[in-house]
Amino acid sequence: MTFILRSIGYIFGIAVILALIAAGGVAWYISHMSASLPDYTALRKYEPPVMTRVHASDGSLMAEYSIERRLFLPIQTIPDRVKNAFIAAEDKNFYTHSGVDPSGVLRALITNYRNQGSGKRPIGASTITQQVAKNFFLTNEVSIDRKIKEMLLSLRIEQAYSKDKILELYLNEIYLGFGAYGVAAAALDYFGKSVQELSIAQCAYLAALPKAPNNYNPFRYKERALDRRNWVIDRMVEDKMISKEDGEKAKAEPLEITVRAAAPHMFAADYFAEEVRRKIADLYGEKRLYEGGLSVRATLDPKMQVEARKALNAGLLRFDYARGSWMGPVTHVDLTAGEDWGVKIGDIPSYYDLPEWHLAVVLSVNATEAEIGLQPARNDGGRLSTARERGRLLYKDVPWKRMKDGRGDKPVRPAPKLTDMLKPGDVIYVEHVADDPDGVWRLRQVPEVGGALVAMDPHTGRVLALVGGFSYAQSEFNRATQAYRQPGSSFKPIVYSAALDNGYTPSSIVMDAPISFTDANGKVWAPKNDGGKVAGPSTLRQALEHSRNLVTIRLANEMGMPLVVEYAKRFGIYDDLPPYLPMAIGAGETTVLRMTTAYAIIANGGKKIVPTLIDRIQDRYGNTIYKHDDRICEGCVAENWSNQAEPTLIDNAEQILDPMTAYQITSMMEGVVKYGTGRRALAIGKPIAGKTGTTNDSKDVWFIGFSPDLVAGVFVGYDQPRPMGKGVAGGVVAAPIFTDFMEDALADKPPVDFRVPDGIKLVPVNHLTGQPASGSGAGIVIEAFKPGTAPGESGFSFAAGASAQPDKATAEQEKAVYSGTGGLY
Repeated sequence: MTFILRSIGYIFGIAVILALIAAGGVAWYISHMSASLPDYTALRKYEPPVMTRVHASDGSLMAEYSIERRLFLPIQTIPDRVKNAFIAAEDKNFYTHSGVDPSGVLRALITNYRNQGSGKRPIGASTITQQVAKNFFLTNEVSIDRKIKEMLLSLRIEQAYSKDKILELYLNEIYLGFGAYGVAAAALDYFGKSVQELSIAQCAYLAALPKAPNNYNPFRYKERALDRRNWVIDRMVEDKMISKEDGEKAKAEPLEITVRAAAPHMFAADYFAEEVRRKIADLYGEKRLYEGGLSVRATLDPKMQVEARKALNAGLLRFDYARGSWMGPVTHVDLTAGEDWGVKIGDIPSYYDLPEWHLAVVLSVNATEAEIGLQPARNDGGRLSTARERGRLLYKDVPWKRMKDGRGDKPVRPAPKLTDMLKPGDVIYVEHVADDPDGVWRLRQVPEVGGALVAMDPHTGRVLALVGGFSYAQSEFNRATQAYRQPGSSFKPIVYSAALDNGYTPSSIVMDAPISFTDANGKVWAPKNDGGKVAGPSTLRQALEHSRNLVTIRLANEMGMPLVVEYAKRFGIYDDLPPYLPMAIGAGETTVLRMTTAYAIIANGGKKIVPTLIDRIQDRYGNTIYKHDDRICEGCVAENWSNQAEPTLIDNAEQILDPMTAYQITSMMEGVVKYGTGRRALAIGKPIAGKTGTTNDSKDVWFIGFSPDLVAGVFVGYDQPRPMGKGVAGGVVAAPIFTDFMEDALADKPPVDFRVPDGIKLVPVNHLTGQPASGSGAGIVIEAFKPGTAPGESGFSFAAGASAQPDKATAEQEKAVYSGTGGLY
């Protein structure tokens, strides 16, 4: 008996020693693990990557930029039903355990023991706190070491942070499929709703996703997704988070998913949004753009943007139909009898920003018509529809009367036959036109000619609409901001503004007569008016209305090109314009945005404006970090109202042009529309001032104009400058685009006359001579004069003009005299 007791004592002692050794080993292991744990206090400063969102002026979403599509929501803004759904699905004891759930660990051990040899992945019984630890600090490695670290971190996190803070981190960090991180982004991406709008069933579906989003894809595995959603609903009922009746209603709700585009964008606003993106990146860098959670309020007017896109595209198509050529099909597919042509063209990408056009394949063709098959649609899951729609193309509707052979050669004549243009298997764009019978479509192609349109508020510089080309999907090159082109005669109002600021009046006379300049080598530059005709003595008004080059060159020569250069820089058109005479008639290169801004300054009474596409930028906390409007507002910060006067905005903009000069040049450009090269804009039916511009060989054509409260600039030209054809001019091609846009943009606005500044004297004069006249009617205009410059007063009213043969050009001017285009009208 003594031996047995002694043996038991030995065994107990050995067991105690082994237990102490094991405990020491465990303690050492935990200590070692603890020493290598990451700093969990970093969660205090945690700023998750959050998408930047850009909104139009009316608040509608324009674009989103992100690496991880996430919207961060404070826990107080997340509804209880969302929180309860995730707690029921992931960690029902979340609010009672200390970071690790012992009962869950026991269940996991039993399950993993039973699954031995089955090939199934071990389950970890991770609490929400453990998932936060893993997602923020650890990897997805399946190992005991990682699991121990996860548990240790969870215990520390629970000691340092409240349950609500841990749940907030979890609900904003988790990946829920379709590129969405966090519940806010997932609610938008799956259901197009905010989290506050989600139903119980929708909350339960989102809560079903964290384990394996791809396994519960609502399109590929709908039954599996429904089963998992309903399981979550049952857990919510079991945990008394919802009533049984509400649970049954939720399970009966169909699983309807409307997947949002991976990169949401506003129709017709792609060029605008890309300019905003570039600006934000320039201001704050790429990292803050894609991860900083900025809230950007752009200046875009969505309705006006659609109108601008419609007007420009219609104008480019008109030109393409009249002067372009058929460039050939988009691509070609081999059609074999019996094969499904819908599958053949189903994956061919189309231009997403031309929704009115459809891809189609030519099935058969003869001399009078072609049979086509339209590209099948795809459902939200990306599967090709089984429906097949056919249609007809009629040769009589084909607008092009010539074609290219596909090798970039010059267009060939005679007019092509339909069988020359199309062959079975050709993939083309078609459009169904409203006045066509059912089943009849018209052939379409992206015009080879390019263009741009910019619309701006002349009082603030806010860009309301910007279109940089026919299709952003086809070409991301922005012709409004990136294309540097010659403005031609649309630059002339700047020259005339300089003259009116320096002693000339609209009635001053300058000779419209031949003029030439000879350089030191005896080379002669002899500019001409369009058509080569001259008018003799001409008022400045008449010269601008009819865009007379010779008057403009004489005027610039008399004043001196350095003065013209100074005004061009002051208006922001050029940064460094060479002081050569051809530049006075638009031989320099600039952008549509710059030219439109210059005209906006005139419309703004000569006050400088800075163009902007962004009104305001706020950081993720709602702090304003950028604001375009820097006007001073006295009284805007008053805390209380004590019968004081309303706040006054102080306009601190620089006055770069005399307000009276601005009105004079505006009045003269009204004459361009009423009597001169811009007469097509008369169709707008409201006060409009503007100017055409056309370069040599019609390589660039412009029209820039404005009403008292809206300015718009239009440019048309090939991306690689080349002649656009005989008779093409700003008043023929660009002015109709401007007119179409302004008609729509001003449709619901009453006519408003241009504002006359104090001090201007309005005098009736003879339109041709500028001399005082009595009465009104044909040949009489109301001219604007500054104090002391009206006919009969002591001011300057006549300029004799330059001599027919000025002195030889200086060596500095020699190069430009012959390299400039000249002859712009």
